[in-house]
Parts: sequence; structure tokens; C-alpha cells
Amino acid sequence: MRRFLPSLPLSIAVLVLWLLLVSDFGPGQLVLGLVLAVALPLFADMLKPERAHIGRVLVALRLCGIVFVDIVRSNIEVARLILGPESAITPGFVQVPLDLGNIHGTTVLASIITLTPGTVSAELSDDRRHLLVHCFNLKDADDVIDTIKTRYEAALKEIFP
Repeated sequence: MRRFLPSLPLSIAVLVLWLLLVSDFGPGQLVLGLVLAVALPLFADMLKPERAHIGRVLVALRLCGIVFVDIVRSNIEVARLILGPESAITPGFVQVPLDLGNIHGTTVLASIITLTPGTVSAELSDDRRHLLVHCFNLKDADDVIDTIKTRYEAALKEIFP
């Protein structure tokens, strides 16, 4: 059954949405909706290159706390810089070398960086080994790289083995 319907909730949602979109509950539309409800989840399942497997939940919870604290601190720092003299702001880009092999971990890392005020994940290299990060106020590139790798990437390597 799992092979025929990889996601029963998705199949049901497709069928219901189809019938609501066409506003016709006749037998023809019901059959077409059932065909779509079977076909679309099968095609969607083929698009998933790898599934996420979480290794250590406690590490994930600790990382959430670290990210929360860093977001609060960064908000305060960015507000201080914006309210201060513009000459004190030194934006710049940093290439962060990645040790993460799991694309889900890399995605979470890029999201954490973007969620933290003052930094934005700009680009992931084609080989997924470098992440380009824009910093609102870049003083020391090596310090930024070290912070990302020790505070976030190390935990993500445990969470997404």
C-alpha cells in the first residue's frame, strides 16, 4: 500500500482540493480526482532526494536555545549599530567552509544564519562545501567562521548524521 500511496493524507488532500476547485462532484470529476490523488503523491515522492533523519533530539533542543539567545543578542547589536554612526558599520562577505554532508543540516544552518539579524546566507556552492554569508558588520572573518562552525555546524553534524 505504501508503494501505491506514499502519503495517504496528501492523496486525500489532492482529491478534496480537486473537487473543491472544479466545484463538480460528478463521477467524471471524482475519477479524475482519484487519478490525480494517486499520481501526484507518487511523482512528489520521486522528487525527494534524501529523507531527513534526526540523530540526537537533546542536541537539537540545546541548539534551539542557542539560536534563540543569538537572535536576541543580534537584534540588540544590529539596533545599536543602526542607531549609531553609519561609519561604524563595515558590511562584508565570508566564505564558510562546510563539513556538513547532509543537505538537511546544511539547509538548517543556512536558515539559522538568515534568521539571525545581521547575517544572511547568500549562496551555497555547487559542491555544497562552502556557504557564502553576508554580514551586516564584519570585523573579523575568521571569528565569524569559527562562531558558525562551533555554535551551529558542530551541533547540526550530531543532529543530522
